[in-house]
Amino acid sequence: MKISHIFLTAVLLTGFSSCKDFLDVKPSNAADAANAIQTPADAQVLIAGLMRSMTSSDYYGRNFILYGDAKGGDLTIVSQGRGQDVLYTFNHSATSNNYGGFWSQIYSCIAQTNYLLEGIAKIQTNTATNTYDTYKGQALTARALLYFDLVRLYGKSYTDDKTAFGVPSVITTLGTDAQSLRSTVEQNYTQILIDLKAAAPLLPKTKQNGYINYYANLAIQARVYLTMGDYPNALKAAEEVINATSIYPGLYTNGEWVDSWKSAFGKESVLELGIYPLEGDLTTASLGVYLRRKSDGGSAVLGFFMASDYFINRIKQDPADVRLGIMSYDEISNTRLGAIYKYSGSTALFGDGKGSSTAVNIKVIRLSEMYLIASEAALPTDKIKAANYLNAIRKRSPSLVPATNLTINMDMILDERSKELVGEGQRFFDLIRLNKSITFNDEIAGITPASRPKTIDRTFNKTRLPIPDAELNANPGLRPQQNAGY
Repeated sequence: MKISHIFLTAVLLTGFSSCKDFLDVKPSNAADAANAIQTPADAQVLIAGLMRSMTSSDYYGRNFILYGDAKGGDLTIVSQGRGQDVLYTFNHSATSNNYGGFWSQIYSCIAQTNYLLEGIAKIQTNTATNTYDTYKGQALTARALLYFDLVRLYGKSYTDDKTAFGVPSVITTLGTDAQSLRSTVEQNYTQILIDLKAAAPLLPKTKQNGYINYYANLAIQARVYLTMGDYPNALKAAEEVINATSIYPGLYTNGEWVDSWKSAFGKESVLELGIYPLEGDLTTASLGVYLRRKSDGGSAVLGFFMASDYFINRIKQDPADVRLGIMSYDEISNTRLGAIYKYSGSTALFGDGKGSSTAVNIKVIRLSEMYLIASEAALPTDKIKAANYLNAIRKRSPSLVPATNLTINMDMILDERSKELVGEGQRFFDLIRLNKSITFNDEIAGITPASRPKTIDRTFNKTRLPIPDAELNANPGLRPQQNAGY
């Protein structure tokens, strides 16, 4: 589907309009595109729809997080053919296993942000009002995150080649005849930062459960700057979130950490997407199902992925590591802790307080990550500060010797990021941006994938997804811009 068609479809199916007479209510899945935003309440409904769209299985609801951990080597498979194992084997082509759902779903979300922003601009042109500012700020921040994720899926790393092709950058609604071509990676990041900086002063500095606030914007800025290798700005943004103690009173204690995965919108949650029974619940297709032990929950279709030996060896460096509390034995044996229960609650209790083991919120950004970003960003210039930030997280492994300014290094920080953020889709992007090699635990399934070697680095062409063939057919100008090797 061509991007312009995605945008038009998203606008027409948004389905948001203000209240009208009972007999004049239009269908809930259709709206007059020119008039759907007339009040702040309309804008709020559109934002709610956007947040809901981001929990699709083709995005944060499942595949985007699996992408980061499976391709980053922290997950492995016990057999092929169970579902989504192509993320592990890299068996992608433009015509099959291309994960075009990323392209269509994320651009559909971008369509919603563009439509909302244009609607607000039209209102503010005719009437001087700031009552829409928070919705404008949320839409701009969301669009920045959407493009940040897209360019990492389809473009080279910023620290590798920022002049390489990124993704088409479209910040207005398009007509059906539009033929958008790829911007460069640098152009994508420039727009991402423009959106984030324009949005920040519009956003509330209070906690907004399920929505974007000022500190979520800063946390995304910290991620973006870290990925760009801009450590001073990454540190500045991360520290502002860390120091907002009236909103985020501090890290979970070791005694609180496991139970934090049983509750929604906890004190470390900077950006969390709500998923509710009968509303966004993917049931047996949910992220938690793909990570937990096979047959746990009464169905034989569970447990598609498990932690790799490499991850297990890393986290078991300290048998007292509290994060082992969200791990449980997998189908290989009753001792191998390969099942991950972040999105099913703990091993003793499913869910996050909603009475469901699958309608579990997605924690997109947590305060812990800000400490890890601050540690890495401080490392080149202030090793004492870097060690202090790292130790705030490393203390979750109480038997390990704390880092010092003499012992801290990048590999130590990366190992801690892996242990803290497993199941949150970060590992692959960390290793790619830092040009580290990734080795896969193929021995578990006894496979030798023809589509990738056992060890890769960012020179391997399939570290970027192909532009889907359907998009190339609809927009032939993109065909010469297809990623190499596809």
